[in-house]
Amino acid sequence: MAALAESGSNPDVDLLYDINGLAKEAPHWFDRVMEFVGEYGLLLAMVLLILWCWQGVRRRGGQEAAPSVAALVWAPLAAGIAVLVNVPIRGFVERPRPFVDHQGLDVLVTGKTDYSFVSDHATLTMAMAVALFVANRKFGLIGLGLALLEGFCRVYMGVHYPTDVVGGFALGTAVALLLSPLATALLTPLTKAMERSPRAGWLIRARGARAAEAVIPGARADATAEERDLAA
Repeated sequence: MAALAESGSNPDVDLLYDINGLAKEAPHWFDRVMEFVGEYGLLLAMVLLILWCWQGVRRRGGQEAAPSVAALVWAPLAAGIAVLVNVPIRGFVERPRPFVDHQGLDVLVTGKTDYSFVSDHATLTMAMAVALFVANRKFGLIGLGLALLEGFCRVYMGVHYPTDVVGGFALGTAVALLLSPLATALLTPLTKAMERSPRAGWLIRARGARAAEAVIPGARADATAEERDLAA
């Protein structure tokens, strides 16, 4: 991977210079905004988006509240697991940051001494976005947009190659999707137990929200038979 970065004629490096070149032409204040957005802002926005979706689930209540909250809890957990998976990947690839091997980049964030592949920020945001998309399509699409913007910001800031970002997107997506069934199976019983708890129930369903209907096996079939008898 490091050999790929040595040549300025490969598409990865060309795209790096094209995107980072926008930072050189932009006003100083805009670069400062992009620095904050790319380093902290989009991660915070993703967390707030998940919390917003959670509030909507609580207000709606109903039978799907507990499974929906379980799916939302998986979003930050998936991000954390994906970053942990990235630790040995970074150590194995050992790709230096782009500003180490290439001159003339406008680096907006200093002090980056760790390896470049894959991008933690891209991994975090995409893992949360994909898990959120599984839980709620509308909010998930917004999350995917934020993740793509995060990837652009990391290259714009001069701290990652485009392939670092693509690798982060792939890693975050893989962890969020592949482990989602197992996570749902483990988390849903927990959220259902919380829903029944007098102290923790507010985390699943807001006060005044529609309660989950108790389903009694065979009750609906008996009701249907009774309805037919009455109709006769």
